[in-house]
Amino acid sequence: MDAILILGAAVWPDGPSPTLRRRALHGAALWHAGVAPVVIGCGGLGRHPPTEAAMIASLLLDAGVHATAILQEGRSTTTIENIRFALPLLRSIGATRVVIVTDATHGPRAARVARHYRLRARVSATALRGSHPPTVMRQAVRELFAYPLYAARLWRMPRDD
Repeated sequence: MDAILILGAAVWPDGPSPTLRRRALHGAALWHAGVAPVVIGCGGLGRHPPTEAAMIASLLLDAGVHATAILQEGRSTTTIENIRFALPLLRSIGATRVVIVTDATHGPRAARVARHYRLRARVSATALRGSHPPTVMRQAVRELFAYPLYAARLWRMPRDD
């Protein structure tokens, strides 16, 4: 079985951030296209309620994803935690492969984390249309530093076997 894993992004005081909305709607489109029967929203509580996972679930429901196809991982606050905390959910449904939904700039790091946890993963990035160009540039620069830091951190981390 496969699963779609939507990585969290900020919840703003008035609702989902544009990034979170794009990710959730992209995940819904993948589900409607039959890519996987289960969608897992990831992300804990940030500055504003609800959790990112709960907001993803709400957006998925609004986009016509069946409630029985939605699972939530609502404790994580980092990319490593998104994937590590989703592992028990993935195991409970027998998922052997995941499609990670995130932004193109974040995809390589997320895939690296998934490989660390021995997941067969591919990234399906959201479209850049509607993105704020300075934000995308900041994200790309952040990833230049974050990827090697995460690689070093993962090298020292157990795989939770």
